[in-house]
Amino acid sequence: MPQPSTPRYAIYYTPARAHPLTVAASSWLGRDAFGRVDATNDPRPEADVLLTSEPRRYGFHATIKPPFRLKEGTSVEDLEQALSKFAGSRPPCPIGPLRIDLLGGFFALVPANPMLTLRNFAAQIVEEFDRFRAPMIASELQRRLQTPLDEIETVHLVRWGYPYVLDRFRFHMTLTGRVPEEGRAQTRARLKTVFENYLSEDYRLDTLSLFAQERDKADFVVRSQFALKSAALLAMGI
Repeated sequence: MPQPSTPRYAIYYTPARAHPLTVAASSWLGRDAFGRVDATNDPRPEADVLLTSEPRRYGFHATIKPPFRLKEGTSVEDLEQALSKFAGSRPPCPIGPLRIDLLGGFFALVPANPMLTLRNFAAQIVEEFDRFRAPMIASELQRRLQTPLDEIETVHLVRWGYPYVLDRFRFHMTLTGRVPEEGRAQTRARLKTVFENYLSEDYRLDTLSLFAQERDKADFVVRSQFALKSAALLAMGI
């Protein structure tokens, strides 16, 4: 049985490190998930630090396969090999333009138009890589069960280790923690100023990133990235 001190891994989407959206998001969150930044040196105003403390820890990303500990008998090298093989056999998945949205009290970037193909792609990854996932630690399961969940979400939590997968999946890239109602208009306006220039791009999920958390409460960092292949290369068998 894994312990809270053992590493966790997650399969996320994030644009390339040098992409303008990644740069803007890293500045907004106060951390680049591709590197390590000492939280004590965060130069941002205290209000911004508090507003982004939760998404900052995870880094700028969209969750595809939520954080999990490795099943006994598997290794992170096995996981990376499987991810490389999977990515090399799939074409990029369309995301499209983005918009700023409020989800359950927090702000995130979401597709401007819902993409069923994106949900199906995420479901494939959740199911394919569940063979690497150890059962949830009892304390983590109990903590999750304290969150209001409907019957389907509870079933997903027990079966997959996370409630918002498969039919409950919604692609989103979190930008804030929960924002009080009275501060939402101001926060939305600030986010629009920061991100508006990057929302109209026709985004594609063209890489899968393996994020790692070395120990409980540590920041998640990008360990490795795997590019999906173009349809032309797949057709050529390359």
